[in-house]
Amino acid sequence: MNTTRRTAAAAALLALLLPAPLLAASAASAAPVAAADTRTAGPVLPAPTGRFAVGSEDLHLVDRGRTDPWAHTGPRELMVTLRYPARRGTGRAPAPYMSTEEARLILADKGLDRIVDPAAFAATRAHARAGARPAEGRYPLIVLSPGFTVPRATLTSLAEDLASRGYVVAAVDHAYESAATAFPGGRILTCLACDQTRGPGGHEAVAEVRAQDVSFLLDRLTGSRPAWRHAGLIDPGRIAMGGHSIGGSAALTAMAADPRIRAGLNMDGGLPEPYPAAGIGGRPFMLLGSAASVPGSGQNTNWSTMWADFDGWKRWITLDGTDHFGPTDYPALRDQLGVPHPDAPLPGARALELTRTYVSAFFDRHLKGQPRPVLDGPRADAPEVRFHNP
Repeated sequence: MNTTRRTAAAAALLALLLPAPLLAASAASAAPVAAADTRTAGPVLPAPTGRFAVGSEDLHLVDRGRTDPWAHTGPRELMVTLRYPARRGTGRAPAPYMSTEEARLILADKGLDRIVDPAAFAATRAHARAGARPAEGRYPLIVLSPGFTVPRATLTSLAEDLASRGYVVAAVDHAYESAATAFPGGRILTCLACDQTRGPGGHEAVAEVRAQDVSFLLDRLTGSRPAWRHAGLIDPGRIAMGGHSIGGSAALTAMAADPRIRAGLNMDGGLPEPYPAAGIGGRPFMLLGSAASVPGSGQNTNWSTMWADFDGWKRWITLDGTDHFGPTDYPALRDQLGVPHPDAPLPGARALELTRTYVSAFFDRHLKGQPRPVLDGPRADAPEVRFHNP
């Protein structure tokens, strides 16, 4: 993410977290806000819409075959949250959104740590229940990768909804690529990759590292000695990957490198260049973008230049009234805090509803073989959705 995008992200996060009176006050003063002014029980993410309850479990993975590319020492590590179809009435209280210390460091990265109480962000309430008993069956696996500098928690609402519809979802934090990620032993890793990937080739370097991470993750989830106790839920013949921003870029790189990934989804991220020389063998790929990703808008310009290279089923869909964080939890959270966003007037609940609808339709079609007419073109009940074929 370049400096301009990081500045925009900071502004978006500021609007997300501050109630309107505090937003106005922050322009006049950077003095700390008393904890009592911002601390709440936390916003609530929209409930999953599928027929299953959702279970959640965190998994720490260590790839001892690779030295971490950003720390230049020690093995490569991943933190993964697995969400899966579960039996209703089982499991403990909903899993935490993130720790207060992670929230503090993420806010500090955006220059907001003296303005926003981290507990307000960390207290966001989700729906998956830790340790819930799995629902019997075999389910497709979807890997989700977040944007650069932001954690896997930002894709919680989408992950929970997909799990409720009959998928196992693995949301990944790639070590040293987020402003803060908690690892076992009380360690919190920060973004060493940020300074090392500035300039030409940085985007592609991150995408390549993430592609290797995902192949290792698939080995550990579907191999002969899986790392996850519920790995039997996964159908290894039905695997897909999606991501937000650079996580979506990495989906293309990962597909080119790993034939196990049958379908790919890029949510508002530029594409790594050049297009993979070997291509992706006609496998389906979908671009789901913000209003700024309409052809000719100036953002994600290489979608247009690389569109013809996708030689299988493909879609380019944009959602009017959304910004770069439209597919994430942020729009729904900032609406609950009463903060309008000038660049994203579409209500957060509607942005998430549309994201969930089109993302799940894509995976239903290509991992379950189910017809999904919403992917065939514009609909009167979704005027915000535009299809493109430049």
